[in-house]
Amino acid sequence: MANQSIDDIDLQILQALLNNALLTHKEIGEIVHLTGQAVGARVRKLQDLGVIDGYTIRWNPERIGLNVHAFLIVFMNSNQAHQAFRKFVHSAESVTEVHRVGGEGCYWLCIRTSDGSELNKLLEEVLKYGNYKLSLSIEKIK
Repeated sequence: MANQSIDDIDLQILQALLNNALLTHKEIGEIVHLTGQAVGARVRKLQDLGVIDGYTIRWNPERIGLNVHAFLIVFMNSNQAHQAFRKFVHSAESVTEVHRVGGEGCYWLCIRTSDGSELNKLLEEVLKYGNYKLSLSIEKIK
């Protein structure tokens, strides 16, 4: 990506989308003083450059019964376990994020389950690959 091809207007468009990805190109154009068509062209350019990598939503998992939010640091048993572990976490619906890390542990996982019993089942599966350290979220601040 060449930073020279991104200007202040592109950054304003990006910020508008970060604030509300549902804005139409016309609405963004009103903010940045361009036509909706010009905004659309710039959004496509940002996508082509890989600056905009996709769209997502913010949601409230508790509203659908996912009341347990946990963070798991996984310490692998062996170097041979990594590939199988990665396959496992990709298939585990309760694992919402996985990060390969340097420092403490090998992987950090973000987990959402409906209750402690479901969390315990996941933890038993993780033990096939290594040990873990569990932290439970008590409140989301940001």
